[in-house]
Amino acid sequence: MKTEIIIGTRESRLAVWQARWVADELARLHPGKSFRLLGMKTQGDNILDTALAKIGDKGLFTKELELALLDGRIDLAVHSMKDLPTELPDGLAVGAVCRREYPGDVLISRRGLKLEDLPAGARVGTSSLRRTAQLLRFRPDLQIVPVRGNLTTRLRKLHEQNLDALVLAYAGVCRLGLTELITQRLPFHICLPAVGQGAIGVEIRAEDGEMQSLVEKLDDFAARAAVTAERALMKELEGGCQVPIGALGEIQGATLSLQGIVVSTDGRRAVRDTAAGPAKEAALIGRELARRMLAGGAAEILRAARQEFDLHA
Repeated sequence: MKTEIIIGTRESRLAVWQARWVADELARLHPGKSFRLLGMKTQGDNILDTALAKIGDKGLFTKELELALLDGRIDLAVHSMKDLPTELPDGLAVGAVCRREYPGDVLISRRGLKLEDLPAGARVGTSSLRRTAQLLRFRPDLQIVPVRGNLTTRLRKLHEQNLDALVLAYAGVCRLGLTELITQRLPFHICLPAVGQGAIGVEIRAEDGEMQSLVEKLDDFAARAAVTAERALMKELEGGCQVPIGALGEIQGATLSLQGIVVSTDGRRAVRDTAAGPAKEAALIGRELARRMLAGGAAEILRAARQEFDLHA
């Protein structure tokens, strides 16, 4: 039995916060063990001058950590669930989906204005196609400015690039203790979050029973069910960073409700739908909602979005 557990993480301030939170929780649950963080840079951390959609998203922020997990350099890898591809490498599994923070997006405005009150043609920063498409659907007049980098970098660019506002995930802003900067929580009818947004995942080797027993108490039923439904929806849609897909699973008692949206990159066309059922059937609910959305016009929107980025690749 190991006494020191090595936890792999990206090196950004937010990623380290998340990994440290997992380490502290595990230390509380297992006082006889010690936990050490090992920071790594991923491809997504190294390429900051190109839009995510043009790079591709298969393991963009996770591959290096997963290789370290497979070759035994680390025992656990901590990820934002929104970064984790829907298909994991052979031999790996999600050992725990931790209790989820509020999953929505927020607006940070330089002048304290809400999204609906920003001036015509306001410059709004985001690196996300999902956010871009939904923002343009609500406010076609906005000028969307690509902003890459970690949260601290993006907040700096708000001023350096003279932007009117940024759109960010609430969870990251909250975890870094910056909630006083938030102007507005964007309502879900305006902007559905990314799949898995707000949830921390702990990845392990699939056959590592020791690590599974170590992390299983961190697994939160509601978070895992909601995220499972969202990931099943995205997998069936064959989506990712290249296409604008939003989703939100919510648990009430034993019932799971799931919202999904697929939006054209210019925001002009959208297919939005909902489904509900027993939380224990989360993956099935996600797949069935995706199939209904594909039949209802999402397939055409996704095809056009992929062709657009193939042309610009």
